[in-house]
Amino acid sequence: MANFRFFKDFILHCIQSKTRHGTHSPFVYRLVDEVIYDFSKKAYVADIEQLRDDLVDDQRTLTITDLGAGSMLNKNRKKKVGTLAANALKPPRVAKLIARLAHDLQPETIIELGTCLGVTTLYLSKANPAASIITVEGCPETANIARENFDKLAVDNVDIKVGNFDVLLPQVLEDLTKVDFLFIDGNHRKEATLDYFYQCLPKVHNGTMLIFDDIYWSDGMKEAWAEIKNHPSVTVTIDLFYIGLVFFKKDQAKENFKIRFF
Repeated sequence: MANFRFFKDFILHCIQSKTRHGTHSPFVYRLVDEVIYDFSKKAYVADIEQLRDDLVDDQRTLTITDLGAGSMLNKNRKKKVGTLAANALKPPRVAKLIARLAHDLQPETIIELGTCLGVTTLYLSKANPAASIITVEGCPETANIARENFDKLAVDNVDIKVGNFDVLLPQVLEDLTKVDFLFIDGNHRKEATLDYFYQCLPKVHNGTMLIFDDIYWSDGMKEAWAEIKNHPSVTVTIDLFYIGLVFFKKDQAKENFKIRFF
C-alpha cells in the first residue's frame, strides 16, 4: 500500500511540476537554470562514484542502529555494506544536485543529518572544500565505514558525530551563530522532521537553505512538508519530489514551486 501511494504521488508530481520556463521568480529561474539543471561534468565525481561501486561490492556485515523510520526495503538489523550502498545511498543524480546547491550557496558551515556511508558527505566536501561540514550519524558501525571513506578520498573538512539527532542537533546549533545549509537525510518521521525545522528557525537568515529528504516517504512526511511550506518564516520552497528546498529570503514573495527533476 505504501509503495502504491508513493507511485501515485510520483505520477501527480510529474503532472503538476514545471521546468524553469514555468517559473516567474527570477531567483528560482536562475537556481533551476544554472544549478538544478546543470548537468556538466565535475572533476570530483569520478572518484566518488568509483568508491560507490566499491561499496556495492563490499560484503562486510554491519549491525544497524536505526533511530529513525527505518527502510522501506529491508528491516533487518544485520545488513551488508553492499546492501546499504545499493539501497540506502542517495542516487548519483541527487547527490550531485545537493553538492551543486551547496556550492552555489557558498556556505561557511554545512550540517548533514544522516551520514550513512558518507557518499553524499563526500560530494558536499569535494564541491565545497572551504566549508566546514558537520555530519551526524546514528549508527556507530555505519559511521566507521563513512570514516574509512573520508580517509580514502582524503577529505579534511568533515567532522562526523555519532549519536541520536535529537541529542546532537541542539549541541551543533548551540555552537553556531547561524545556519547556512542543512541537509536532513534521516529519521523520516513527521514529529522529528518538524522538530529539527523548528530548532533551526532561530538561526536561519536570508541566505539559508534547508533541504529535506524523502518528503513523500509517508503521509507523515507529506504532512511535515506541508507545515514547513506554510510556516510564515518560509518564503520560497522548491519541491523536487526526492528532496524539498526551503528558503527564507525576505525580498521574495511567498511561493511554493514544484520543479521537474527526473
